[in-house]
Amino acid sequence: MTSNYISGALLPQDREQILADLAEIRTKLPFIIEMAGKAKRALPKMGDKSRAFVHKAMEVATQHPDYLPRSFDLEEMQRDVALFEAIYPIAMALNQLQAELDDTLVAVGSDAYSAALQVYRHVKAHGEGSGLDALVDDMGQRFGRKLKKTGMTE
Repeated sequence: MTSNYISGALLPQDREQILADLAEIRTKLPFIIEMAGKAKRALPKMGDKSRAFVHKAMEVATQHPDYLPRSFDLEEMQRDVALFEAIYPIAMALNQLQAELDDTLVAVGSDAYSAALQVYRHVKAHGEGSGLDALVDDMGQRFGRKLKKTGMTE
């Protein structure tokens, strides 16, 4: 018996509206970028523990700009901090939504795949000679094993 984790439907017009809404959200975030993994890993990260440090440093820089080099762009730091604080709750909400979507995809995919396995097992066991052999063979391709090549010659 298969488990049924999810039982629901997404109407085509709702899916299209969600996709349109996501496109609209992208237009409101014209500054977002995509970075390669290596470049991203090389950057210093500002997480929850670093936020207080960054705010304290900005406070010090604002109150004592004489201690900073002339090339230091305090206004740019302030813009960066403000943008981080503005998009942080959005990112957290989207991360939560993404995690829930991922879990839902796993569950509904499991439901569908488990049901397909049940169909395959029953048709394979009881459908022999009923004209379903070609379909069973075609479905069985999913479980075909590829032989590993060994480096040894005989």
